[in-house]
Amino acid sequence: MVDIKDKVILITGASSGFGRVTAKMCIELGAKVILGARREKNLKDLCDEFGSDVSTYLVTDVTSKEQMHALAQHGIKKFGHIDSLVNNAGVMPLSLLEKGRTDEWDQMIDVNIKGVLYGIDSVYSHMLERESGQIINISSVAGKRVMPGSAVYSGTKYAVRAISEGLRVESAGKIQVTCIYPGAFMTELAFTIKDESMMEALMSRGLGAIAQPAERVAESIIYALQQDPGVSVNEIVIRPTAQDA
Repeated sequence: MVDIKDKVILITGASSGFGRVTAKMCIELGAKVILGARREKNLKDLCDEFGSDVSTYLVTDVTSKEQMHALAQHGIKKFGHIDSLVNNAGVMPLSLLEKGRTDEWDQMIDVNIKGVLYGIDSVYSHMLERESGQIINISSVAGKRVMPGSAVYSGTKYAVRAISEGLRVESAGKIQVTCIYPGAFMTELAFTIKDESMMEALMSRGLGAIAQPAERVAESIIYALQQDPGVSVNEIVIRPTAQDA
């Protein structure tokens, strides 16, 4: 395990959930953070808490290639380089295919797939030039198993799995790559579900009752960040012990 003190870590979806908690843990361990998300007040509050010497932010929509590149360049200008990227932004508007909620399908494809790709693209050449770097992509247990209502969401999270593996192979040992598959944890993700029947179905499975603190997933991200450069933890599946799928 290595000390992440003074490492520069870019985190998307940093205004809440896994991203917010991970940012706090990184700061506590002496790292510097570059935060991207759409909600400026949340980002500003975090950076005010952390201090401008170790944190910076830029309002960022991950579905915009230009905004993702601007975030990375902003961080490089501030800290000189980027050591690690945590591709965390995601949405989960579950629904049955028969509902035909195509706008939500487009949103999931844009955020969960294109957002991950744009994040990678924003730092990849920089890391290759340095022959050092780490990219951590947040998938989901839905990227391991499909449930009724999760077809499109699972499709996007299976894609994150494939992209992560492709990145690992193509980077030829120069970049550490990790894909993390969280289960039910206490974040705002469920509030992106707009289909009331799907929300009711989820609640009937008792997922709300067994959901664990977001800190548990943040700890798995920190674990990956603390690996020696010669080692990649390629996959981490993490879910509540009581979760069946």
